[in-house]
Amino acid sequence: MSDGELERINPPHLAPPTGFSHAVRAAPGTLVFLAGQTALDGTGRIVGNGIVEQFERALTNLLDVAAASGAAPSDLAKLTVFAVDIADYRRHAREIGRVWKRLVGSDYPAMAVIGATRLWDEAALVEIEGIAVVR
Repeated sequence: MSDGELERINPPHLAPPTGFSHAVRAAPGTLVFLAGQTALDGTGRIVGNGIVEQFERALTNLLDVAAASGAAPSDLAKLTVFAVDIADYRRHAREIGRVWKRLVGSDYPAMAVIGATRLWDEAALVEIEGIAVVR
C-alpha cells in the first residue's frame, strides 16, 4: 500500500463480503473503518439465540476484523450499534455490558445505539460498525 491508497481487509474466516469490505484502512498507522458486523458465522449464517448472544458474535466479528487491520480493542474510537428492538437491548444492557468487558475491557469508545426497522440479514437482531485509530 502506498501513501494515499486505501487497503481493503477481509479476513478469510469471516463470511465472504459481497458488495462491501469488512474493513478499510486509510493509511498505515491511522484510521481503520470497520464495516457493520452481525452475528454471521463463517458460512454466512446468523447464529445466536437472542440479543446477548448475537451481540457477542457481532462484537467478536468486529474485533476480528479490527485485529486483521492492526487494531486492538483499545484502539476502537467510535462504534455504532444498530438494534431492531431497542427495548430488548435495554432489557439486556447489563448482560451486554458483561460481554463488552470480557471481550474489550473497561475502555469505551464514543458510542451510539440506534433503532432499526430491520437489518440486511433478516435474522440479525444487532449490527455493530466502527472506527479504530491504529497507533
